[in-house]
Amino acid sequence: MVSEGKQAPDFKLNGLDEKGKQREYTLKGSLGKKLILYFYPRDNTPGCTTEACDFRDNMNRIAKKDVTVLGVSPDSLDSHRNFKEKHGLGFPLLSDPEKSVAEKYGAYGEKVMYGKVTKGIIRSTFLIDEKGEVKKAWRGVRAKGHVEEILKALGD
Repeated sequence: MVSEGKQAPDFKLNGLDEKGKQREYTLKGSLGKKLILYFYPRDNTPGCTTEACDFRDNMNRIAKKDVTVLGVSPDSLDSHRNFKEKHGLGFPLLSDPEKSVAEKYGAYGEKVMYGKVTKGIIRSTFLIDEKGEVKKAWRGVRAKGHVEEILKALGD
């Protein structure tokens, strides 16, 4: 499990960039800028749409802090493409179909949904500095208002 103050695990995932073009993303390739790496369960669901649109609506504030945002879910690139187009999301979405990166970050495991224990993506966000160190980790977050918490952690 990823801890604050420790090095973030590297990853290699396919994703869609800001313009919807497919490319490969790695942690190493993201170093040099702060990174918000957020894990969400599924495209086009109410909570995930709320969270993604909150990032979209605050991208100017986030960009002023020189921070990159990467969203990760198990959904396919086709699903991500639809989600990005439908909601005008101007940041990359990465596909983790095996949930291997989510597992490395502790963003996949048991959770309670509607009173029932299931296994799935645990909505989690990691603020990673320019050198790859985890500065802040949020686990089991609520979608609504979460981006404001991140902005406060960034000093906004």
